[in-house]
Amino acid sequence: MKLDLVIRELHRSENELAHVLLRLSERHKADHETYHVARDLVRWCHDHVRELARIGADYGLDLDPAPAGDSTVMERIREKAAEWLGRRSEPSLLMLADFRHLYRVASGVSLDWELLAQAAQGARQRELLELAERCHPETLRQTRWANARLKESATQALVS
Repeated sequence: MKLDLVIRELHRSENELAHVLLRLSERHKADHETYHVARDLVRWCHDHVRELARIGADYGLDLDPAPAGDSTVMERIREKAAEWLGRRSEPSLLMLADFRHLYRVASGVSLDWELLAQAAQGARQRELLELAERCHPETLRQTRWANARLKESATQALVS
């Protein structure tokens, strides 16, 4: 069985999704909905990373249960840059690009959860299947949020 490969990749991709969400929230701090919702969604990724690290031990993996983080200095620099960008004339194009990127990353994580669920079901690994069934719906909600924000911002960004 190669379940360890799927768990390791999912752990990596959940960390990447958390990173993308944090960057999005920092770059668009002036848009309060984006900032706060993205920060809330990061918590789901962090929970998933911890759960994958816990269950990964059963498959011989030593995954870090602590989500990958940024240094405080770099985070402050990005936040200041986000404030400046919020005053520029083309923030809607930047937001559109960022939500496109988020949508692609979240879709990839969703696919990884599907693969894990299918493999767990085929290998009759009940606990692993339950983890996928518990976490995947949250990733789907993250993807739907990115998609909704894309639809909302596309017209203004591309027509104006």
